[in-house]
Amino acid sequence: MTTFAPDSLALNRKLPLWYQVSQSLRASILGRSPEAPLRLPTEDALAAHYGVSVLTMRQALKELEAEGLISRHRRRGTFIEPSAQRGAPVRLLGSVDAIVAQQSGMTTELLEHGPTTMPSELSEYFPGLAEVTGFRRLRSDEETGEPTNHAHNYVRPDVAALIDPADLLRSPMTKVLRDAVGVRISRITDTVEARLADPETARLLQVPLLSPILHYTGITYDEDGRAVDVARIHYRGDRFSFTVTLEA
Repeated sequence: MTTFAPDSLALNRKLPLWYQVSQSLRASILGRSPEAPLRLPTEDALAAHYGVSVLTMRQALKELEAEGLISRHRRRGTFIEPSAQRGAPVRLLGSVDAIVAQQSGMTTELLEHGPTTMPSELSEYFPGLAEVTGFRRLRSDEETGEPTNHAHNYVRPDVAALIDPADLLRSPMTKVLRDAVGVRISRITDTVEARLADPETARLLQVPLLSPILHYTGITYDEDGRAVDVARIHYRGDRFSFTVTLEA
């Protein structure tokens, strides 16, 4: 039987290895194509793929099993759950793969893209630029078609010129910037706050006006310290929660 092929991963020794592996595999699972196999490689094969021990791989798989993304069967192997819930809580420990995982596994509609006047509140991130390129997307649950979040990205024009909009229908912006465009991401700063849905957000997410939503702002920086993307995402409050774990 053909097995699912996960993405590769560059490990960061400052973060727990099992966590990085689980988040990378999670992103691969949620971002898989519909025709991809459901059977995962063996523990030994996955450990070799990620360059970690079998014990580390086992801990990563245990995390995904607890989340309901995979099921493990003695003698048969490990399988992706076709009905795995999207939009489950995500623990963020600061890895790019965690951000990719959080954004993956949804049907995406590209509402619009193109040059836009620089919003005054973003000028500090893009000094010297009069305009940026905007990408506005609506993402929905693959199973139910229910809208889950509305994303608006503001990208440096020189970087945006390298983006194929079709890639944004298959992959999150962070993954496109890193893997398709080749941006060497040095860090991403995240802010999550509670807000009330304005008329446009309420319409797109199909929630009552002024109902609570989660407003996420993520700023992606390249290796030169330049902001290349500012993401503003409105999440339905009944579909998402965020947990940040700080480790000494």
